[in-house]
Amino acid sequence: MKAVSIIGFKNSGKTTCTALLADALEARGLTVAVAKHTHHSLDKAETDTARLMKPGRTVIGIAEGECAVFWSTRRHLADLLPLVRADVLLVEGGKSLGWLPRVLCLREAGEAQALDRGLALATFGVVGTDGLPRFDAASVDELAELVTERGFVLPGLDCGACGQQDCAGFARMVVAHQAAPGDCCSVDGPLSVTVNGHQLGLNPFVARIVSGSLKGMLAELKGYSPGAEVVIRLAE
Repeated sequence: MKAVSIIGFKNSGKTTCTALLADALEARGLTVAVAKHTHHSLDKAETDTARLMKPGRTVIGIAEGECAVFWSTRRHLADLLPLVRADVLLVEGGKSLGWLPRVLCLREAGEAQALDRGLALATFGVVGTDGLPRFDAASVDELAELVTERGFVLPGLDCGACGQQDCAGFARMVVAHQAAPGDCCSVDGPLSVTVNGHQLGLNPFVARIVSGSLKGMLAELKGYSPGAEVVIRLAE
């Protein structure tokens, strides 16, 4: 999955950028998922959803052409990605997310210093900043091309196996062309787990323990051949 976050302060044009970029990507035949960070409640007042919601309760809404799940507690975006099936994920907001690159929406050039964090690929809107390409509504197709070429998503485990302190450090290396997303030690180890087509990040230490345990158990099965490819499917 390709991914990028759209970052900016209030009234900077984030939603406009996200909507135009989503349309441009879908025009290329790609499926798009959008995640939006908000400080407001997600359930609408005076609706059945609001009436049914209580602390600790999960509410699932199913309609003819759509469905939704409302958890009454905050969930981390990385934990929700296995539920998403899309070619590209656009995340509106989420300044603290360091495990994917970002497009900056600036009201003034000075805001770039606080928002960039070495993760920015470009800016969108009237205001730009030195060192980054600037796109607007007229050139959103070119921004879509950039996202399909350089967008990425890391596991967000902050395991440090790559030698960086956290995923943000490794993401900065990817943005700077000093590494590739596939170099992440949490996705290129002795064990791979995929849920709905989305590969989960595994702490390398945990992956080695689980991999070693599985190999030990498989060695007791007739027909097992060390060194051969093994596929284990688990259905819940």
